Amino acid sequence: MKHAWIKWTVLSVFVFVAMGCTDDTLDYHNPDVRVFVKQLKSGTYNTKNANGIVEVPLFTSKHIPQLLKYTEDLTEIPSFPLPSISSHFGGKARLGECMLWIIEGIRLGHYPSLGCKLLHRDAENYEGIYFLTNEEVMEAAALYRLWWESVENPDAWSSVGPWTVDPLMESDYRWW
Repeated sequence: MKHAWIKWTVLSVFVFVAMGCTDDTLDYHNPDVRVFVKQLKSGTYNTKNANGIVEVPLFTSKHIPQLLKYTEDLTEIPSFPLPSISSHFGGKARLGECMLWIIEGIRLGHYPSLGCKLLHRDAENYEGIYFLTNEEVMEAAALYRLWWESVENPDAWSSVGPWTVDPLMESDYRWW
């Protein structure tokens, strides 16, 4: 009887510890795209930078292939961590559009805009009438995939480096 009690106690402790160990922790300096997306979708993302501000973790070019996998996911997410200097978001965030915003930030080396909404090139301001439809976001995602293919195959470029080429250059879309 005593052995059974000890076995059950050890098993219970093991199960409790295993349940407490989760892969839902995101390291700001070494982020996991899958965990980031999972947290965005569930509304639980709250990873902070060194200053204690919740913002997008430090993704790099090595993360672009993984980020691209989510650019066609137009799920509306509860919130998205914009730069602390941003005072306006401009409507509901779509996951794929936010992933494009992160990719563009990696390409530029800084935030592409103060909000993660793509606009029509002729936009006069940051109002909903200029925001892209789901279909247009899908077109933008395709342009970013083509751009990434050119980055992965730099031999196709002559004097212009692929990192300097705007994926939206030939489109009617832009970041604000």
